[in-house]
Amino acid sequence: MYAQDEKLPYYEIPTAPEKVTENAILARMIDGLGYRYYWATEGLVQDDLDYTPGNHGRKSSEVLEHLRGLSEVIKNTITSQPNVRPREEKELTWQEQREETLHNLKKASDFLRTEKGNPEDYKIVFKREEKTSEFPMWHLLNGPLADALTHVGQIISYRRSAGNPVNPNVNVFMGKTKE
Repeated sequence: MYAQDEKLPYYEIPTAPEKVTENAILARMIDGLGYRYYWATEGLVQDDLDYTPGNHGRKSSEVLEHLRGLSEVIKNTITSQPNVRPREEKELTWQEQREETLHNLKKASDFLRTEKGNPEDYKIVFKREEKTSEFPMWHLLNGPLADALTHVGQIISYRRSAGNPVNPNVNVFMGKTKE
């Protein structure tokens, strides 16, 4: 019933770093988000994407597009790239959108694992025409990362309400899924 696509990142959480560092902690937080997102979105069907809670809330597909945008902000912050606004609109299939979101998170995590950068130097940069706004890394934690985790939980709730619950073998504590 549950398809397994090991080609995409976050089928399981990567092995934990041997040493606890600031970058390793940030990478692990992103990895946890990636794993949760992978399984929250694995096996979604059109009925799931169209689901809305009926209280004028966003459809699942709209929440998932927002998650893609948050994954871009996370990746851009970690790799010192500006977030250009308005954001370029892309015509992506649902599968392409999912892949891009997972790869954005993986790129951010991999960068943190391999670079010797100092998290105090990471800035969220928004650029709109000639205006640039910068925010310290702390805003990444309480902004895009926290928001993304909230929205992944929303997708899990929506799909359960739509009759397509997440694979019960997913273990977010261990970061692995029983076969």
